[in-house]
Amino acid sequence: MAGGVVLARGLSDRDDRLLSADEPLAGLQLRCGGELPGTIAIPALLDTVRKARRFGLKLARPITAQDGTEAVTAWIEVEPGAGEDAPCSIVVRNWRTAPLPPDDADLAIRRRTEIDRTLAELTARLDARQCLLAVESAASDLAGLLTAMRGGIGRPWTEFVRIEGDGHKQPMHWRLLDGAELGIEGSARRWKAALVPVETPGEEPSGFELYLVPETPLAEAEAPVAASASGQRLIGMDLAPVLRQPISRIIATAETIRTRMAGPLDDAYSAYAADIASAGQHLLALIDDMADLEVVEAEGFTTMPDEIDLGDVARRAAGILGVKARERGITIDAPRVGDLMPAVAEFRRVLQVLLNLIGNAIRYTPENSQVWVRLEREGDRARVIVADQGAGLSAEDQARVFEKFERLGRSGDGGSGLGLYISRRLARAMGGDLTVESAPGQGARFILEVPAGP
Repeated sequence: MAGGVVLARGLSDRDDRLLSADEPLAGLQLRCGGELPGTIAIPALLDTVRKARRFGLKLARPITAQDGTEAVTAWIEVEPGAGEDAPCSIVVRNWRTAPLPPDDADLAIRRRTEIDRTLAELTARLDARQCLLAVESAASDLAGLLTAMRGGIGRPWTEFVRIEGDGHKQPMHWRLLDGAELGIEGSARRWKAALVPVETPGEEPSGFELYLVPETPLAEAEAPVAASASGQRLIGMDLAPVLRQPISRIIATAETIRTRMAGPLDDAYSAYAADIASAGQHLLALIDDMADLEVVEAEGFTTMPDEIDLGDVARRAAGILGVKARERGITIDAPRVGDLMPAVAEFRRVLQVLLNLIGNAIRYTPENSQVWVRLEREGDRARVIVADQGAGLSAEDQARVFEKFERLGRSGDGGSGLGLYISRRLARAMGGDLTVESAPGQGARFILEVPAGP
């Protein structure tokens, strides 16, 4: 390459600004979002220039870049000047371009959903008519909305917000509401609605996940302050919202970088951003587990029982985790529509337990296998059974699996060892229980049992 024809030359200063450049290097700098003169906007070139200056050596290597429509491969040589303030000379001797493959539409939708889910400060479960089933929020300026929505379970969520710039009579089709700008009484912030359908291909949505995403985070003065060591709960009521918000922003920013929504990026940097997002998600999950732990261990903790259908809750849990299962080639065999199992329990807590059980089954069962979710009634007890084709549990492990922080020797899977402990506490608080039946090499059957309904 060193003896090849010089296609372009450029100069950069000590602040890594591209002072001048010939085509096609100048065009790539502009298409990557940079200016001329301006900070080098081509990540791989910027990395090479910085290393050449740091070590005081001439570096020659291939680089790759993307400008939004094409993938570029080039051979560059970077030579630092003799003095500290002397510019670096940049030489390009080879240049190849190839069209980028089209983006996967489904993947783009999943990426957007993950970003909305991470940034949301209110989440809710809706039925097929967009009526509220459960709602959660920790934002101080949504306290009034949270109280109103919880008092209006069974009513359309649109009754509790103001849809900006729209005079259509409600209810509107969910696609018209997805992305709608909202005004919320008691909040000075602007909001966006994100609706994610829970559906089976070829069928109408059986429900929705609703996320209210703010345009801006709460000011620090409005954020809750962590309690001192006074014996009061720290994580659930005070510290969790303080931690969750900045971590969510870190995850969202990393996802934006990883998916190249902010501009072209080398694959290596995209992978770094993916690692950051993954670590942030594990940390958020740990915070949520610790907050739940404080709730279920608090003196006087109770649930809010109601007449529910375990079959409906099981189908919703399976639908929410369907994408995660398909990514590993796993099929969730859930109860069919019309399979009823009346019970007396708190809908939100039963859904939380089933999401944990089915999520564990997906995580620990082999790829391209199956997870079964079955309904059963015995006397005055209603049951949901989650069975997998994993490695199974010994009698000793079955006795330990529900203990606090128990992970059965696993490491590196991002778990806290609290999910099953919390799930059993929730089941028992609802007047039921959570048990397991298993044998090594024969998978596991986790059985959630609650009082049967009429």
